[in-house]
Amino acid sequence: MWALTLSKLSRDRAALTDNAIRQASSLSKTYAEQLTRSLEQIDQVTLHLKHYWRVTHGLVNLEKQMQEGLFPVSAHLYVTIVDRNGWVATSTLDSSGSQNISGRDYFQFHKSGLAGGLLISEPALGRRYGKTVIRFSRRLDTADGSFDGIVLVAVEPIYLASFTDESGLGKSDFLSVGRSDGSFLASKMGAGIRSMENVFRTPPVFGSDKDVVAMKRENFIDDQARIVAWQKLKNYPLVSTVGISEEGIQASYKERAKYYWSLAIAGSVLLLLLAASGIVVTTRLAWRKRQTEKIERTYRLATDGAREGFYIVRTLYDEEERVVDFLVEDCNERGATYYGMLRTQLIGKKFSEMPFGSYLSEVVRIFSGAMQTGFYEDELKVPAESPLQVAWVHRRLVRSGDGLAVTLRDISDMKAHEEALSRLANMDAVTALPNRHWLMNHLPTAVMRARESGATLAMLFVDLDDFKNINDTMGHAAGDELLRAAAARLRSVIRPQDNVVRLGGDEFTVILERVESSSDAARVAERIISSLDTPFVLADASLHAVKASIGISMFPHDGGDGETLLKHADIAMYAAKANGKGQYEFYRPQLSERLVVRLDREQALRKAIELDEFVLFYQPRVDTFTGELRSLEALVRWMHPERGLVPPQEFIPMAEETGLIVQLGELVIRKACAQLAQWRRQHLPVVPVSINVSPRQFNEGNLSALFSACMSEQDIAPSLIEIEITESCMIGEGNAVNEELSAIEALGIKLLVDDFGTGYSSLSHLQRLDFDILKVDRAFTAQLCNGKEGEAFFMAILSMAHVLGMGVVAEGVETAEQLHVLQALSCNEVQGYFISRPVPASEVPDFFARRYLFHAEHRSPLHAV
Repeated sequence: MWALTLSKLSRDRAALTDNAIRQASSLSKTYAEQLTRSLEQIDQVTLHLKHYWRVTHGLVNLEKQMQEGLFPVSAHLYVTIVDRNGWVATSTLDSSGSQNISGRDYFQFHKSGLAGGLLISEPALGRRYGKTVIRFSRRLDTADGSFDGIVLVAVEPIYLASFTDESGLGKSDFLSVGRSDGSFLASKMGAGIRSMENVFRTPPVFGSDKDVVAMKRENFIDDQARIVAWQKLKNYPLVSTVGISEEGIQASYKERAKYYWSLAIAGSVLLLLLAASGIVVTTRLAWRKRQTEKIERTYRLATDGAREGFYIVRTLYDEEERVVDFLVEDCNERGATYYGMLRTQLIGKKFSEMPFGSYLSEVVRIFSGAMQTGFYEDELKVPAESPLQVAWVHRRLVRSGDGLAVTLRDISDMKAHEEALSRLANMDAVTALPNRHWLMNHLPTAVMRARESGATLAMLFVDLDDFKNINDTMGHAAGDELLRAAAARLRSVIRPQDNVVRLGGDEFTVILERVESSSDAARVAERIISSLDTPFVLADASLHAVKASIGISMFPHDGGDGETLLKHADIAMYAAKANGKGQYEFYRPQLSERLVVRLDREQALRKAIELDEFVLFYQPRVDTFTGELRSLEALVRWMHPERGLVPPQEFIPMAEETGLIVQLGELVIRKACAQLAQWRRQHLPVVPVSINVSPRQFNEGNLSALFSACMSEQDIAPSLIEIEITESCMIGEGNAVNEELSAIEALGIKLLVDDFGTGYSSLSHLQRLDFDILKVDRAFTAQLCNGKEGEAFFMAILSMAHVLGMGVVAEGVETAEQLHVLQALSCNEVQGYFISRPVPASEVPDFFARRYLFHAEHRSPLHAV
C-alpha cells in the first residue's frame, strides 16, 4: 500500500509539472496573439492618421474627433499629432496650452529618419497625461518625403497588461510584455500592474522565438522559482512572457500528498483495527466532514476575493434523461454581482427561474454541449435578453461530475479599447463612412456569402468629377464639407444592407449584395448620378455642382475575388469618365486594354519629367499701338523621343489630373530663368518672361521660395519675371493663397490674371492683391468683330481694369481687323498669331533685334514711331 502511494505521488508531481509547462506555453502564445491584435490596431491608427495628415495637408482635428466619440475616454489611449518643429498640433487631450517635445528621444529618432515604421518607446511618466504611459509613434512625411512631424499614440500599461484568460494564473504567477533584450514595458502579478519594474532581477535573454524553461528563485525579485514561457511576436519586436510559480505547483502537490497519505494511513489503520471497523468508519466520516468543511472555507476565502465570477451548476434532466435546465448550487459574491443579486439569492435558482427570456434556450444549448464535450470557452457580447449586467464576458465551462464549474470574467473595458481602435482604423475621419481598410477586410466575406448562396454581387466605383477643382480652389475645409454632403447623398439611395465606402480623395465604392441582375446595379448608378445633380450648398452659401463617373463590376461574371472586382470597377470608371461626366459604365475585358494605354501615357509623362524631355516656346506680347515687344509668354512643349513635338493639350490635362503638374511647373520655372540668364550673357536686350502657374502649385505653398531661389541661382532681376495665374487660383483656402501671392509680389515679380472672364473672380481680390495686368481670354477677342455686344463687353473689362490701375492684354488676336478694334478701344497690349506663333528659344533673338513686330500700316497714327 505504501509503495503504491509513493508511486502515485511521484506520478502526480510529474503530471503537475508537465501541466504547468503546457499551461505556461499556451498562455504565452494566447497572450502574444492578444498583444499582436492590440498592436495591429494601434498601428492602423497611426497609419490612418499619417495618410489623413498628408492628404489634408495637416488639417486634422483630433479634438473634434474626440467630441464625436471616436476616442472614448474609457479607452485608456491618447492620440497626439506633433508638427515638424515639435509643437503639439492637435490632441485628444486638452491642447489649449502649447507644448514642445522636439527634445524627446522618440521625436529626434523619427526626425533623423532612423525609424521607418512604428516606434515603441519605454514606459515613462507623461506630464500631459499625469500617469505612466507607453508611447507608439510614427513619422509623418510631406509629399516630397521630408519630415513633417509625428503621430503619437500613448496607452496606459493596463491596456497591454490586461489579459482575457487570467483565470489560470495564481497570485504569484505573472504575465508581462517586453523587448527581446529583456527590458519590460508592462507586467502583471496578481492584481497589480507594473509599468517599469521588472519581475526579473537581471533581464533574461530570449534566444529562440518561443520556449519554456524552469528558473531558480534567485532570478526573481520575490525569490520564488517559476516555470517561464515566452513567445516572440511575429511583426513587432516584443516578447510575451508568462511565469507559473513553483510555490503554486507545490501547493497543489502538497494538498494531494496530504490526501493520499491520509488514505494510506487510514488503510493501514483499517487493516490493523479490522475488529473495530465501526469506530474506524465513524472516525473517517467525521474526518472527511471536517476536511470538506475546511476545503469549502478555503474555496470561499479564495473565490470571494477574486475578480472572476465562479459558479457550480448542476444539470437537471427530464424523465427521458434529456437536459432541460441547470441549477446554481454555489457561487462567489462576484458571480452573484454579475447577475445583480446577492450570493444567497442566486444559490438554488434554476436558469429557467432567471430572466433569460428568449435567450434561455441558447444558454441551455451551450451548457449542454459543455456537458458532452467536457469543456467550452468563448468571449460573449452579452445580448439584451440576458440578466448578466456586463457588456462583454469571457466564459469558461468545465465538466465536474454531474455538473459544470463555470468561470465568468468581465472584459467590457478591454473590448471597449479594441472597439475604439477598430472603429478608428476602419472609419474615414471626414465622412464617417467605412474606409479602404474596412473594405479589404469585408470584401472576402461578402464574396464568400455570394458564392455560397449563388447570389450576384455588384461593386460600383464612384469618382466625383471636378472635385479636385473645388478642393484646389476653395480649399480643403470646403472640400471636406462637400465630401460629407456627397457621402450622405450616396447613403440615401442604397438599401440598408448595402455599404458605401470612401476609398480616399474623391473616390467611393458602393457594394450591393444579393442583386438580381446588372440592371439593378444600373438603376442604383442612375440614382447616384441623379442625387448629385443638385448643386451642393456649402457653409459660405456658395453653390457647387459635381457629377459622378461610375464603373460597375459584377460577381461572379467580372471576377471571383474582391481585389479583382475592385480593379475592374476602377477600370470601368475610367471608361465612364472618358465618355463624359455623369456617366456609368459596366466592365468589359476590352476596357483593360484602354487603361493600360492610359497608364502607359502617365508613366511616359512621369519619365519625361525625370529625363527633362521638355522645351519652352515663347510667344511675344506687344504694345497695341506700336507693336513694340513688351514681354514673352513661356509655353511648354514635350519633345517626345519617338513622336516628336507633342502639343500641350495632350499632356497638360493629364499632368493636372495626376498631380505631375507640380514637378512639371517647377521644371518650367527653372528653364525659363535659365534661358533669361543665357540671353543676358549674350548681351541681348531682353524683356520680361511670363510663366503660367497652376492652382496645384499654389497649394504646395512654396512658390515664392522657388522663384527666389531660381532668381538667385541665375542672377536675374525680379523685373524680368512675370507670373500668370488663372482666376481660380484667387479663391484658395483661407489666407494661404493671398499670403503666397503677397510674398511673390514682395519679391518684385509682376502678377497677371490669365484667361480673364472664364472663371470666378472677385473685384476685392483684384484690388487687394494689386494685380498688374489682366489677360482677356481669346473667346472675347473672337467676338470683337461680330457685333456691338462683343465690343461693349470688352470695353467694360477695360474700364474696370484701368480704374484699378491694371493694364489689359487681349489674347488670341489673329486678324488686323481685331487689332484695329482693340486700338480704338485703347487696349494696352495684344498677343496672338497675328503677331507671331510661339517659337523656340533660338528664334527669340530675332524679336529682340526687330523690336517692333507688326508692319507700320498697322500702327496707330497717334503712336507711330
